[in-house]
Amino acid sequence: MNVVIVEDESLAADRLEELLKEVDPSVRVTARLGSVESAAAWLSAHTPDLLFLDIQLSDGLSFAIFDRADVRCPVIFTTAYDQYAIRAFTVNSIDYLLKPVGPEELRRALTKYRSLAPGRSPALDELLRYVNAKEPSYKERFLIRFGETMRTVRSADIAYFYALEKGVFAATAEKKHYPVDQTLDALETALDPKRFFRINRKMIVAYDAIAAMVPYSRSRIRLTLTPEEPRGIEALVSVERSAAFKEWMDK
Repeated sequence: MNVVIVEDESLAADRLEELLKEVDPSVRVTARLGSVESAAAWLSAHTPDLLFLDIQLSDGLSFAIFDRADVRCPVIFTTAYDQYAIRAFTVNSIDYLLKPVGPEELRRALTKYRSLAPGRSPALDELLRYVNAKEPSYKERFLIRFGETMRTVRSADIAYFYALEKGVFAATAEKKHYPVDQTLDALETALDPKRFFRINRKMIVAYDAIAAMVPYSRSRIRLTLTPEEPRGIEALVSVERSAAFKEWMDK
């Protein structure tokens, strides 16, 4: 059985490959890919027997792969988060595994795979219909501690989020900076992707906050933001996210 792993964390990919060989020695991992862009390119030219697909990749959510490539194999989704509500679409076929994936969960998922007829799984078709048809709901406001009191800040009023030292902060157009009790990974999935984009490991920016863009070294892009980012934070689009960022800006 030829398997492809799409996972942007090498340690997680190593562990999954080891587990696969432990659970089913007949498994052969033919490719390991780490981004939406590389996975879409590979899957446009190849069709494995089974695809293990992490949901959050370095350059965006893996659902975008299905917009760029005709995926003709069954898929097992993996993620560290349970808020994607995909399990309802695993109709007697492919599973949705929460990390860290254990051997028993993996064994059950492979058993489901073997019960399928050749071709794309019904679960994947149902999932794609769900993703394309459902009107998503995104976070509209944040409850913020402000001194001894609390207040709400609308997502529409936030220019960018950034991670600094051990905290995550929201910066508003009025140059206010508030601590946020969420990780950037969690924020990336909670925010409207039409309005916000994760440009690197430390920053998520709002479209309306981008005043200018200039090319930078190694295919990166430097942004000028309003308001200006604080000391210690650079508004640089990473190499891995540059292509997806350009697509986002061009929509």
